[in-house]
Amino acid sequence: MRPHISFRSSFCVLLLAGAQVITAQQAPPAPATTASRPQPETPASASTQTIAHGRLLLVLPFENHTGQPNLDWIGQAFPEILNRRMGSAGFLPISRSDRLYALDHLGLPLNFQPSRASAIRLAQTLDADYIVFGSYTTTGATLNTTAEVLDVTDLKIGAPLNEQADLTHLLETLNNIAWKVTRQLDPAYAVAEQTFTTADSELRLDAFENYVRGLTEDSANERIRHLREAIRLSPHFDPAWLALGKVYFASQNYEQAASTLGHLQKDDPNALEADFYRGLAFFYTGKYMEAEDAFAFDSTRLPLPEVVNNQGVAAARRGKDGAPLFQQAITADPKDVDYHFNLAVAMRRRGDLAGAIREIDQATKLRSQDTEAATFAVTLHNEQQNPTAATKVNASLTTPQNGSQNNGPLERVKRTYNEASFRQAAFEMEQVQTLRLSALPPAERAAALTKEGTQFFNRGLILEAERQFQAALAADSSSSAAHGGLAEVRERSGDLEAARQEALKSLQLQPNVPAHLVLARMDLQANQLSSAAGEVSQALRIEPTNANARGMKQALEQKGQQVP
Repeated sequence: MRPHISFRSSFCVLLLAGAQVITAQQAPPAPATTASRPQPETPASASTQTIAHGRLLLVLPFENHTGQPNLDWIGQAFPEILNRRMGSAGFLPISRSDRLYALDHLGLPLNFQPSRASAIRLAQTLDADYIVFGSYTTTGATLNTTAEVLDVTDLKIGAPLNEQADLTHLLETLNNIAWKVTRQLDPAYAVAEQTFTTADSELRLDAFENYVRGLTEDSANERIRHLREAIRLSPHFDPAWLALGKVYFASQNYEQAASTLGHLQKDDPNALEADFYRGLAFFYTGKYMEAEDAFAFDSTRLPLPEVVNNQGVAAARRGKDGAPLFQQAITADPKDVDYHFNLAVAMRRRGDLAGAIREIDQATKLRSQDTEAATFAVTLHNEQQNPTAATKVNASLTTPQNGSQNNGPLERVKRTYNEASFRQAAFEMEQVQTLRLSALPPAERAAALTKEGTQFFNRGLILEAERQFQAALAADSSSSAAHGGLAEVRERSGDLEAARQEALKSLQLQPNVPAHLVLARMDLQANQLSSAAGEVSQALRIEPTNANARGMKQALEQKGQQVP
């Protein structure tokens, strides 16, 4: 029987775990109940099916019907852009690596172009709710694209989505198709089309082509060459940095991997994955403090068991007690042999022989063919029968900085992580946060959403920022700060008239610096220096030390326009 890769079940478990993490600090522990007693349905559990259902999305490579093999890479480009946009729109896209994993486990070649029937089977294997597939042809220099969305549950296909544009505008085509797919799946999606389709506006097409080729080439050297070129052309395109770091890691060039992955900012959406591999790269080069810090960054945000385990292993290599972290990993995944093995090693080192035996016996029970665990179990049981010798052994146990250890095995590090769990956990934490915010009064909810939107905007994620600002206005239409944030988004996406209208709405509700500066920048761009100076003056009255306002004042004075 071919294996079934259950994404939805792990997603639901993660959702409930995330709800418990968030609510743990808000309410006292519930009284103990017997296992047979039915439990009342909590808000988190009641919403689990609603959140999980209808959001898992599989985007397949589009079929190349141009007759030009040199354009094959475009087919692989569709999932890359659609996954990025759909993820920003609140869906949970299934990644390329997950898709390839499923193909491999179905016994299909990785470049397999599935028929509609086999695509449905693939989607069912991955628990996807929807499949997006399509094809493209060329007419001269024009790219003609057709996309379709299949509802896997109801086996219904939506209306075809068509797009035509010059090949030089490929990124616009990809964004436009992503927009149409999003609107077909979620007609109530509130983000403006122009915001959506101008995402990644600074990404060069030649950089994106090199990025896609860097993902799909067979040779590691060719992948590295293309990804390095992508970074040279678009240095701020973080997915290329992540992909290059992972190629270096797979090639066991650990120092280069750690350096490359370190280019991603800590607030980048890919930072968790980057720091996992960066932590391993440090670990394999003996930099255990740096490894522990990298794993700790991940575990404090998404405490997945493999990350917590690795943090414990890195700590143990530095002579620290990793037992609490191994116990935390076991709590999250009690059937993983390595976590029990590691806890046994740690408990023996701290002198708890009974606890070590309990854990190693559990490890051998879970995996009887694990020879290292079986040998360690024999050692521990012998020590139990000879307490005097065990005392001498425990006194001799050391863990120097170089990771060597006397009279005992070393803890096991996890070399890979469940990528689906990482993405699902991030997704479900967002959903649980939405549940938490929904309980707040409208004004407080709008303030919290606006704060999140501002953080997204400052990171350059304008699509995500607009989602938060729109949600804030849905909660409280009189939020001046949300209108001001939306004005900045409209300005960034190039819709200047809409930006002006939002800024004016914001100022009508309450004077604020961001709205005044939006108007000032647009007046300056239109060479209306006097009006711009008036807006800057108003901003400085509200916040005299605001760096952006002071910078604009200096720019105006350099043009000979005094700011009152």
